[in-house]
Amino acid sequence: MSWLKAIAGGVVGAEALNLVKEYVEKQGGLDGVVKNFENSGLGKQVHSWIGLGPNEKISEVDISKVINADKLKEIAKNAGIDLEKANALLAQYLPEVIDKATPEGKLPPPDKGA
Repeated sequence: MSWLKAIAGGVVGAEALNLVKEYVEKQGGLDGVVKNFENSGLGKQVHSWIGLGPNEKISEVDISKVINADKLKEIAKNAGIDLEKANALLAQYLPEVIDKATPEGKLPPPDKGA
């Protein structure tokens, strides 16, 4: 997964990295994450993370708009953390992870079985 390699050595801790990885994989990759944010009215924010300018922040409330409670519970459980912490970690680190995975200001091509 090329996007994951791009951020694996960064400042994101292992717990947050596992959580973000779990979420992105459940969405079918970064394209799916972007679509989810766009469909939830947060397209401006997600595109700021991909673009070359400053990253707009999101809140835990924003995360709950994008990821329904059942999906968030499943993602948190699979990552081995509680729901509240998962929500906070995604709000904090998802913008940074997507920013680091898109250094040229565009989404990487979808992985082909990598």
